[in-house]
Amino acid sequence: MKPVIQLLHFGYHQAMSCIFPVAIFGTLALSSVIEVPFIHRYDAILLVLLGVQYLMYRSGLETRDEIKVICVFHFIGLVLELYKVWMGSWSYPEPGFTKLLGVPLYSGFMYASVASFMCQVWRRLRMDMTGWPGFAPSMLLGGAIYFNFFTHHFIPDFRWWLMGLVCIVFWKTWIIYRVRTVTYRMPLTVSFIIVGVFIWLAENIATLLGAWQYPDQHESWKLVSFSKISSWFLLVIVSVIIVAQLKHVKANRTANDSSL
Repeated sequence: MKPVIQLLHFGYHQAMSCIFPVAIFGTLALSSVIEVPFIHRYDAILLVLLGVQYLMYRSGLETRDEIKVICVFHFIGLVLELYKVWMGSWSYPEPGFTKLLGVPLYSGFMYASVASFMCQVWRRLRMDMTGWPGFAPSMLLGGAIYFNFFTHHFIPDFRWWLMGLVCIVFWKTWIIYRVRTVTYRMPLTVSFIIVGVFIWLAENIATLLGAWQYPDQHESWKLVSFSKISSWFLLVIVSVIIVAQLKHVKANRTANDSSL
């Protein structure tokens, strides 16, 4: 009976950590079948998501520090979206007043939702890490992964080399998480793969709901290429590196304050 209770508690915290991603997909689904009068769909989505973030903060579901992390990821994601749309990797065909160079501003929230999940699950499951490689190796690797999303249009794609480096750099890194009074652990690279697969599944739902379109989906919807899993795997790594480093900085700041 205890394993079932543990699983239920784990599922509950996972579900609560997914509130913002679920809000995004719920908004995409509803806006695809319900036309809001006097406002473009992309603009309505942005307003709804801003409202959800405000309510989550006011209700205590997200802290001020978590909102700051989400804003950072929104900016990082929006910059990547602007570049990818400019390069023709995908497009947002519907009209909207809140579009910048062909990219609706709500698109950054899709990246921010990954950060929201990570911040929430980190706090709810009282997560920690062992064997973290340190600031320089992790940030250099994260920066190389992020810039590879830009540079592979002009020079060879180094994603497979980068994935190999991930396995080397994070070989000894484990996630520690707690469900009630029991402590568990998992290799960090395994968590990268699991989250990457789930984001790929979510991406298929998002494109089906018209959040954006890949070039081969203009005529009719098709399954997103399995190769995108590697892209999400790498993007998750960037997200984890940033969140982990911010958590580490905050922990050190708290420890220093308490020692005064």
